[in-house]
Amino acid sequence: ERRRVLRLSAAIKRADMFPYGTLSGDLILAEGDDETSRVLSLPKPLYFYGSLFSQLYVATNGIISGQDLPMEKQYVDDGFPTDFPVVAPFLADIDTSGGRGQIYYRVTETPSVLNRVAQEVHRGFPDAKFTPTHVVVATWENVAAYEEQTRTAGPSNKVNTFQAVIGYDETDSYVLFLYPEDGLNYFGTRPKESYNVEIELPARVGFSRGEVTYLIFSRTEGPHYSVTSDEQSVKNLYQVGNTGIPGVWLFHTGNRYSFDNIVPASIGGLLDTPPTGGHGLSLFFFTFFSRFQQQCSQNAFCSDYATGFCCHCRPGFYGNGRHCLPEGAPQRVSGKVSGTVTVGSTPVELNNIDLHAYIVVGDGRAYTAISQVPEPVGWALMPLAPIGELFGWLFALELPNSQAGFKITGAEFTRHAEVIFYPGNQRLSIVQTGHGLDDHNHLTVDTVVSGNVPFLPPGAEVTMDPFKETYQYYPSVATSSSVREFSVVSAERGSESFSFQLKQNITYRDCRHDNRAAVLETLQITMERVFVMYVKEERILRYAITNKISPVRVDPTGPELVNPCYAGNHDCDTTAQCIPLEGQVFQCQCATGYRGDGHNCYDINECDEGLSSCGAHSQCVNLPGSHRCQCQSGYEFGFDGRTCVDKWSNDTMCVLPWNVWRREVLLVCVCPPLTCQFFSSSAPSFFLDIDECSSTPCHISARCINGLGSFLCQCQPGFYGDGFYCSQTEVRPRSQCEQHRDRLQSGMEQGGPPSPGAFIPQCDSDGRYQPLQCHGSTGHCWCVDFRGQERTGTRTPPGTAPKDCDRPDEPVRPKTHCEHHRDSVQTTSPGGYPIVGAHVPQCDANGQYTPLQCHGSTGHCWCVDGNGQERAGTRTPPGTTPTDCDKPERPKTHCEHHRDRVQTTSPDGYPVVGAYVPQCDANGQYRSLQCHGSTGHCWCVDGRGQERAGTRTPPGTPSVDFEPERPKTYCDVCERWRTSLIEHYGGKPDAQQYVPQCEPDGQFSPVQCYGETTYCWCVDQDGREVPGTRSHDVVKPACLPSVAPPTVRPLPRPDVTPPTNTDITLLYAQGQKIGALPLNGTRLDATRSKTLLTLHGSIVVGIAYDCKENQVYWTDLSARTINRASMATGAEPEILINTNLVSPEGLAVDVKRRLMFWVDSNPDIIESANLDGSGRRTLFDTDLVNPRAIIVVSSTGTLYWTDWNREAPKIESSSVDGQNRRVVVSDGIGLPNALTYDSSSGQVCWADAGTKRLECVSPDGSGRRVVHPSLNYPFSMVYYRNHFYYSDWRRDGVIAVNKDSSQITDEYLPDQRSHLYGIAIATTHCLSGMCVVKVSRELPDLPPQRCRGSG
Repeated sequence: ERRRVLRLSAAIKRADMFPYGTLSGDLILAEGDDETSRVLSLPKPLYFYGSLFSQLYVATNGIISGQDLPMEKQYVDDGFPTDFPVVAPFLADIDTSGGRGQIYYRVTETPSVLNRVAQEVHRGFPDAKFTPTHVVVATWENVAAYEEQTRTAGPSNKVNTFQAVIGYDETDSYVLFLYPEDGLNYFGTRPKESYNVEIELPARVGFSRGEVTYLIFSRTEGPHYSVTSDEQSVKNLYQVGNTGIPGVWLFHTGNRYSFDNIVPASIGGLLDTPPTGGHGLSLFFFTFFSRFQQQCSQNAFCSDYATGFCCHCRPGFYGNGRHCLPEGAPQRVSGKVSGTVTVGSTPVELNNIDLHAYIVVGDGRAYTAISQVPEPVGWALMPLAPIGELFGWLFALELPNSQAGFKITGAEFTRHAEVIFYPGNQRLSIVQTGHGLDDHNHLTVDTVVSGNVPFLPPGAEVTMDPFKETYQYYPSVATSSSVREFSVVSAERGSESFSFQLKQNITYRDCRHDNRAAVLETLQITMERVFVMYVKEERILRYAITNKISPVRVDPTGPELVNPCYAGNHDCDTTAQCIPLEGQVFQCQCATGYRGDGHNCYDINECDEGLSSCGAHSQCVNLPGSHRCQCQSGYEFGFDGRTCVDKWSNDTMCVLPWNVWRREVLLVCVCPPLTCQFFSSSAPSFFLDIDECSSTPCHISARCINGLGSFLCQCQPGFYGDGFYCSQTEVRPRSQCEQHRDRLQSGMEQGGPPSPGAFIPQCDSDGRYQPLQCHGSTGHCWCVDFRGQERTGTRTPPGTAPKDCDRPDEPVRPKTHCEHHRDSVQTTSPGGYPIVGAHVPQCDANGQYTPLQCHGSTGHCWCVDGNGQERAGTRTPPGTTPTDCDKPERPKTHCEHHRDRVQTTSPDGYPVVGAYVPQCDANGQYRSLQCHGSTGHCWCVDGRGQERAGTRTPPGTPSVDFEPERPKTYCDVCERWRTSLIEHYGGKPDAQQYVPQCEPDGQFSPVQCYGETTYCWCVDQDGREVPGTRSHDVVKPACLPSVAPPTVRPLPRPDVTPPTNTDITLLYAQGQKIGALPLNGTRLDATRSKTLLTLHGSIVVGIAYDCKENQVYWTDLSARTINRASMATGAEPEILINTNLVSPEGLAVDVKRRLMFWVDSNPDIIESANLDGSGRRTLFDTDLVNPRAIIVVSSTGTLYWTDWNREAPKIESSSVDGQNRRVVVSDGIGLPNALTYDSSSGQVCWADAGTKRLECVSPDGSGRRVVHPSLNYPFSMVYYRNHFYYSDWRRDGVIAVNKDSSQITDEYLPDQRSHLYGIAIATTHCLSGMCVVKVSRELPDLPPQRCRGSG
């Protein structure tokens, strides 16, 4: 038994924390109550849980997130989980205003910090193979809790200090929380909306993955982990720890391959000590021997020759034996570039910048990209294509009688190259070192460049002609020498010609023991296409080269090599080999580790299909085209590099003696520590290796391969098995059904143990889905197709005879609205988890709603129309005779809708006690006198049910006679209704019960939800549901307010204050104002942002710009108007339309035709008018549910608009006169809020708050592509100069996305934190040829267009 010692530790001091502050290179977060840092870009992404994050944000409130944060009111007072990724050392309402503390943060590669993190992790997780490459340090020093300014007591002097440290490498991440001895002096904070109730919420400490996506655009809660649960557990943070040191907490927080939830360290003060007693020699021998045995790749075998051993790749793999890769598969390279390059006379340092390469082996294309290259060097290094040529040589397309470099060098080599430029004689040295293959079978190569290069003008273009180069091969080295010419074209100098001489040698380890045929002494590499480019905006240097290798003087384009495999113009998959046959005939064969027809190949999961070479006590990890084995905790690889053995329980450990060079290979057997019995001799005993194959241990159809201390049985070609038993019948891999079943049974589908009541698929003996599937818990049965998908119309309830699934399929009709509704309630996911107590709609055989619907739990019954909507006055309580639903009905009136909505909060039938119920007359109209049945108050109303001012009377007094007056809106219905419901629920509503959500001014919140569920919908200012907005997703519907917030005095003047000296300006709508944000090129110039126009009492939503008249147009949701104003100093707003508008949202201006178009989302119509408001007409008033965004492309006369109907969202188009209406996109979208036109590609682009994607498609529906896969909550968007700019509801700002790189490049957060709505581009003048929006002279990517008139 290994000994343990107890180390008593004191709590850490502040001096024991990781270094922080400006002297350590930290950035400082701005002071405030709810601040978030600008994006902290990581040099390399980190894994948090199982997801990859390349940027972080640090927030005031004691958290770090992998995405930008919402306003604090959306999370600071809530528990875990959050709906966004969170690392929370102390989540509470913190306020650093007025100098009450500082928050520091940085990402670092400082060796001392990396080493300390590595030591902490290895102490807390002794079995971890972890060497951090980067560390993020965030420190909250002397930060205070938020306190209300109105409290009589002065501010508290209690402050906290704590630290979070994130260390990570390519595969894992670990997090340290540090709480010094005097660091925590308060343990929670009061919620801002506590209504003077003395309550304090304990700080939350832990981790949350945030929302995760399933079923394309649905989202659900991800896993989370809490360290604290109450105030005492928060106090424990600095008093105890899980690392043996009070105040220091360590957690494993992410892994690239498999990660279910956070793993805490659990040392508790007990530390392992290494074994003692003089066994260092045995451990040294064991390590030496293991390394010798593991010289061969796991995809190679070791052969014993007269003079020594050599490694050879197995069939299907290629390399030098020490490193083997699957044949035909594309290869990836990663590494760092460092060194000092002098450009002209200016030295520039390259400090470990990233290099990545991708090589398509099937046709020899090699792409190399070097990131973060400073601008002077970026232009100057463009001619240095030899940096990327190395990868082209390693994986070149092989012509007959040749072989690419990797088959000779493997993954470990050193390349020395010297480049001399002419005519300036500048010299540059390039040293590239191959360090082997990483855990993903990717080649790792580091590059060091040093010397001088000639200066190239910014913006220059470099062209290099195709060329050939001859490589000379010697034992363990390959050399070449050549002269290259290149031309440089620049605006300053025109076209110039230059050249450089390249001399290089590549050294590697060779194995000549097998006496195999020597490699050809010379080979020729042909570089057919060379492309070089430096992208200034992204600071990326790119090389693209097509490479073929052949014997010298062979013309790769000659007639004897016309086969597509040699020409590289075949159509095989990038993960397939092209095998040349007669003439131009060829065959595509999927690469080793892939399966398919050669034209389409997909990765084989060797782990799932039982094809791995991993033995006992090991875990198989699938890789593209391959897999790797990793030993379980407490085990390590034995001498063969594949078998996992107990670290301490082996009876003996065999090691290689000093005379390994001799032919008689001897083995030394040494007893393990603490169990050794020594012989009288001081030297260990020597034994000769036994050839186990001599006893014929393998199957008759297998061959035996002897190894040092072991042997391997391998079935012969055409046979299958483990070598001890082989047959000609191939072991069938697990089918889709079996994998689906096993995932659910093991709990992998949910990331935990299997859930009771979950549906488990049934598979037949051949692994196919059984045609009839039945749910073991609910009793429902249904038929499925071969993919396990339910066949529409075959589901039967429990107790009824199931369908005959063997009958031929009738034509499958799509699911109806009723069936979608029913299935969404019955199961929240394909796992089949029923929602208890919810109303399940009843559908007839044709999928239509049955006219009479009854709630299975409450007993209420009611009639519905064809859309499943309840018919007014038909609801009956349990125990009474249901209404005859066949009687004709008239449409419900506004009053009846209002009354029924209050009487029942939903079709589920929950009555509302104590709420005001409107009184309607026989015709369904509001009675002029309304009285509250509970309070006794009475008042007069108009035809829309709105109270007449001055008519309310208290209980017991005569009612006021009705006199027509100007109506006013309700100001307290929401709060009164909320209070009544809470009383009805006994003061404690359940999580599933509905309680109205109200704004601070008493108005209904635009989004209403059932308790803590994801069942949400939009309402108008009176709390009435907006049709088509109901959602069961975690992503709530995109609801807009209809009542402006209370006016803040003094009121600013409602006149225009335009920005000065700006050519391009983004205009954005933010509630009661229109903001102006100038652009500097494509960058957001926050320093010059200002308020263009203040509109108190308004809710500005849609916004558009007329470049001819320099006027801004907008829709006002509160005033129900469309307006405009000149962008001239002192200009005042002009109302254009103020009648028959209910909820005007999206707005577009056709500069060419002098028209404007808008959508009204309440009556669901699209209208147009002249720019002065005249000539108004309705374009569309049918087949619209929730129209939102609208744009016009003047050059083609086309309208596009979005409809975010939760049942069937879509994007449509028509001509500007309302003709040729058609659907552009309807699949794979959720909440298409934002819409714009990419004039450079002619595509329509949208940002979706449901799928979180930014996508583009051609007007005919073709060429659909994803520009960015993970936005937050976009609302409106414009396109300008290769960038998309969108307003974001989670970040409450403007975000910029580069179209080419798909990266977020910039953001702007206004000082006032509230939702931003519409966004538009404004310019100082219209460009000639531009008809749609006004753009800058700097716009090179727009094709010229002809405009009428003055253009």
